[in-house]
Amino acid sequence: MAGASPVPHRGIIVMSTIAATLMQTLDSTIANVALPHMQGSLSATADQITWVLTSYIVATAVMTAPVGWLSTRFGRKNFFVFCLAGFTIASALCGLAQSLEQIVLYRVIQGMTGAAIVPLSQSIMMDLYPPEERGSAMAMWGMGVMVGPIIGPTLGGWLTDMYDWRYVFFINVPVGIAAVFGIWTFLKAPAANRSLRFDWTGFVVLAAGLGALQLMLDRGAQNEWFASLEIVAETVIAGLGLYLFVVHICLAEKPLIPLGLFANTNFSIGLVMMLCIGAILVASVVLLGTYLQTLGGYSVWEAGLLLAPRGLGTMAAMMLAGRLADRFDPRLVMLFGFSTLGFGLVQMATWTPDIDRFTIVWVTMVQGFALGMIFVPLQVLAFATMPPQYRTDGTAFFSLVRNVGSAVGISVTTFVLSNATQLAHARIAETLTPFNRMIQTGGAYLLWNSATGRGRAALNGEVTRQAMQIAYAQDFLLLALVAVPPALMLILMRRPARHGAPGMVHAMAD
Repeated sequence: MAGASPVPHRGIIVMSTIAATLMQTLDSTIANVALPHMQGSLSATADQITWVLTSYIVATAVMTAPVGWLSTRFGRKNFFVFCLAGFTIASALCGLAQSLEQIVLYRVIQGMTGAAIVPLSQSIMMDLYPPEERGSAMAMWGMGVMVGPIIGPTLGGWLTDMYDWRYVFFINVPVGIAAVFGIWTFLKAPAANRSLRFDWTGFVVLAAGLGALQLMLDRGAQNEWFASLEIVAETVIAGLGLYLFVVHICLAEKPLIPLGLFANTNFSIGLVMMLCIGAILVASVVLLGTYLQTLGGYSVWEAGLLLAPRGLGTMAAMMLAGRLADRFDPRLVMLFGFSTLGFGLVQMATWTPDIDRFTIVWVTMVQGFALGMIFVPLQVLAFATMPPQYRTDGTAFFSLVRNVGSAVGISVTTFVLSNATQLAHARIAETLTPFNRMIQTGGAYLLWNSATGRGRAALNGEVTRQAMQIAYAQDFLLLALVAVPPALMLILMRRPARHGAPGMVHAMAD
């Protein structure tokens, strides 16, 4: 579709595509803050209600891989409209659910139909614009991908507090209807290829591996990791499934994921970078949200408002990064983004619970700006030398890796937070003996008198608070370190050459 002349009704198609992307990515985090309200309404236990999130995550992971095949087999437009309609209907059903079983079932349907929305929308956006304009195109599209998870908790908290948890799902309905209408009416797409045969072996082993991996990462912390037989079994299934999938795509004649996809250097390196970005993007939001509530004393709504500037920084950066990626070396833009991201995370590691709101706002805004400066050039570089026939498979795999990175990031940082808190608590507590003069005099003695039950409880609360502060700092530093390897790998990526003619994609080694 890319060419010298604009695609008819391109603006409407772009708005519909971005709306669909925002709707799907928003759902990855918007329901989190509503879980306690759902738990009471649906008469579920704390462990049971987490399946509202787990079911969606696992279904999305399993159904992302075959997006390329399904799009080619049934036609991209038809498949996209089907997924949008299915996601919208499932969202409405989630809002109407009267039991835990119902909402988990509808969330599975929501995840299965929503899995294709992000990769298909990215593929469509790339085809709508010629190569020299794709930086700006990816900036517009990327706002939906990056801003959705950031504003999700804020919007979810507001809807839950002001109305009801059901509106967390109902909000998708008007957006979904508008997106379906825009895509169905104005998008022109290549015809379906009915002759394709589905690689059931590849799909089954990959689905088993990804599903088990997501379950392990999502449920590991609450089940004490490898002390649980469930986690051990899920780890074995995940490892075996992913290993068999790699062997299969190397040996099969027509595998589910084309092997030629990974022969592209930019794309393969981009996958590693996307894994890291996925981990930082979601894990940092989750950590900061809980930090502000547990240590800062902010309400859910106030914490959400303090996180909002991060989304504004991302939006501003994406519009700027799109122009810079079209005019300059995208690798330099990404290097600036990684450096700024690391700076922001290191700053957060120095925070104390009494940090002022202005500092929270400007640091999170800088962090959001950095993520925007990375994401857009990464899309341009990763697909600059990608043959068109691999584009949909490539976007699907990119989306899959981002989701896996998010799950890994949340799981690892949660584990580090829990363990580091316990370790720091033990180290601080061992110094607080009855012979420690620091707690025997002045106000400390009146507040933390270890001879009374109330004093010991107050002292333990303060020790826990200090231990959590140390643990959060370690988590933020860990995320800063995660940004280092992708920054070093930039030198291995090839810069896309200037385009002599629209629709042509070249690359040269620098």
